Amino acid sequence: MEARIEKIKQLLQEQAYKLTPQREATVRVLLENEQDHLSAEDVFMLVKDKFPEIGLATVYRTLELLSELHVVEKMNFGDGVARYDLRDDNNHHHHHHLICVQCGAVDEIMEDWLIHLEEKLAREYNFKVLDHRLDFQGICNRCLEKKQAEMRQNCEDSTVQNNRS
Repeated sequence: MEARIEKIKQLLQEQAYKLTPQREATVRVLLENEQDHLSAEDVFMLVKDKFPEIGLATVYRTLELLSELHVVEKMNFGDGVARYDLRDDNNHHHHHHLICVQCGAVDEIMEDWLIHLEEKLAREYNFKVLDHRLDFQGICNRCLEKKQAEMRQNCEDSTVQNNRS
């Protein structure tokens, strides 16, 4: 974590910004919750636990700055809430997402399935893709399993009810 914070600090300095204690607290929360796709309000609540005097506006400004510097990606999964996701230093492209329309869960796909398409776009259209994002909307395995369990329970309840009659 410290190495990533140092890298972000250097990036900020290159752009004439400082890694203030408030910005560092925000970055630490993002790093500690990297898998969670936090909203600005989520980040604020977590930062406030560690840095009580921070304001919501400061967190918003920090997230916007980090987004402009491509440290985080600002995303919207169709629910009207902007969420922030740290960019992975090791991947040229950002990962993709499975978005459950029932419970709102967001799962990540770390593989880049679009490399061949990018190569084809470069060849056939002389177009250099700088980045892409692919989101799938559907029903997650947890909701599917829950629905199947409910259906099994309903069948068992019906069988018990029929046996009593």
